[in-house]
Amino acid sequence: MTVVLTSRIVKLLLTSAGVKNASIQNALVELLGKPIAESRALCIPTAAYGNPMITPDGPWRFISGTSHLPMVGLGWKSVGVLELTALPSIGAERWVPWVREADVLLVGGGDATYLCHWMRECGLAELLPSLPETVWVGLSAGSMVLTPRVGKEFVEWPAHAGDDSTLGIVDFSIFPHLGMNTMEEAEKWVAAIGVPGYAIDDDTAIKVTDGEVEVVSEGQWKLLTP
Repeated sequence: MTVVLTSRIVKLLLTSAGVKNASIQNALVELLGKPIAESRALCIPTAAYGNPMITPDGPWRFISGTSHLPMVGLGWKSVGVLELTALPSIGAERWVPWVREADVLLVGGGDATYLCHWMRECGLAELLPSLPETVWVGLSAGSMVLTPRVGKEFVEWPAHAGDDSTLGIVDFSIFPHLGMNTMEEAEKWVAAIGVPGYAIDDDTAIKVTDGEVEVVSEGQWKLLTP
């Protein structure tokens, strides 16, 4: 499948639950073009704070690499934390070089509309088109934020009740955690959002390179059309 990218960012690995298996990890290394141990990462925990079900230990586990959802603890050369809510107060001249120097952005889960809001507010959304060599690895909401819509089922941030729109960098949506969520729920979801969507389980990722989509999976997935 070929998708329309609305920006020049071309290296995406969109997961449901992180780098859960060897197939997804191999896809990540291919996107990086070098070993993980030689790659510099920035992790973005912001989405977690928009989901009222996530307690403070959730962002800490993500940042520290102790989460059962493998992202930060993969053996990176270096890892830094990019908290988007702090960026408007420190100035782009300070944080933009951090992003440009990173090989990969590790974007955690939570609420995609909250993450979308802060990506726009701090300027990261505007910066993305100038980062064609940077790899974006999303986990759940960190993947969904790049799609046109997430569906009302996945909006937990009260400020965005009724608005499920996100960045639209790719032209498909993502229904994560298939297995925890049912295929019947996914079929209803795609009918409501009106755009094609991938239902993926936690052993599946969507790899996007130069507008070409490849599903990397050791589990279950399905491409759904409205």
